[in-house]
Amino acid sequence: NVFALAFCTMLLIKGYLAPSSTDSGTTGSTIHDFYWGMELYPRIFGWDVKVFTNCRTGMMFWVVGILSYCYKNMELNGGQLQYGMACSVAIQMIYLSKFYYWEMGYMRSMDIQHDRAGYYICWGCLVWVPAVYTSQAFYLTANAPDISLEMALAIFFAGAICVWINYDSDHQRYVFRATKGTCSIWGRSPPQHIVAEYKTSTGESRTSLLLVDGWWKISRHFHYVPEILASFFWSASALDSGLVGPYFYTFYLTILLTDRAFRDDDRCSLKYGPYWKEYCDQVPWKIVPGIV
Repeated sequence: NVFALAFCTMLLIKGYLAPSSTDSGTTGSTIHDFYWGMELYPRIFGWDVKVFTNCRTGMMFWVVGILSYCYKNMELNGGQLQYGMACSVAIQMIYLSKFYYWEMGYMRSMDIQHDRAGYYICWGCLVWVPAVYTSQAFYLTANAPDISLEMALAIFFAGAICVWINYDSDHQRYVFRATKGTCSIWGRSPPQHIVAEYKTSTGESRTSLLLVDGWWKISRHFHYVPEILASFFWSASALDSGLVGPYFYTFYLTILLTDRAFRDDDRCSLKYGPYWKEYCDQVPWKIVPGIV
């Protein structure tokens, strides 16, 4: 925590005195600049700060942390790994493997492309991710209820399916963008889309393709649904033995991704104007159809 706070302070000073590129900016408030960050892509001696904090520290500790808790669970149970602990860690390992397999896709996410490197992102990845994202495994280390092999397998397969849907929805959009719409989605080629025009900060006119097919026909941020459900399933083996310990991350993730969906909608509305309205008319729900 001390290192993370010092690191964020260093990024603030660097943003004022030696920004890496022209994307650095200040709001006029030091507190706001410290919290949200000043630089979008800060580098130190060519070293990518966001890759270090987001991918190489936060996400890698998540792997090391849950495997360590797994080993401790075996120690506490005479060398036997409890089924509840096993299915929770297995689902998370699939999710984390998916993250690293699809790491280049993550480079196009909101974290990288739109959120600046400040306390919100960097402290979060250096402190919050290692502490909170592993909290359900930490809880299960000494508190996992005894569940049957059949129940553990049911929870595992439900969680694994959610991780796959989350990956497939992200992959659909990634391929659609990479091929500029010349691909097939669920048997439709080319997939339904909207050609949206927008202007850059320099006044240059450009176009983007907004996907209105596959998973992205269900809602504008559908990929958040299986991600939240996956987090529930890798906590579900705790049953009703606790609320805060095993399920806090799921509650937190729901709030985080809902806020992100609203922020992304506001950003896209400003960027695309009438084209975004047309998109919203075709895909009226933000996250969960019929609810939000």
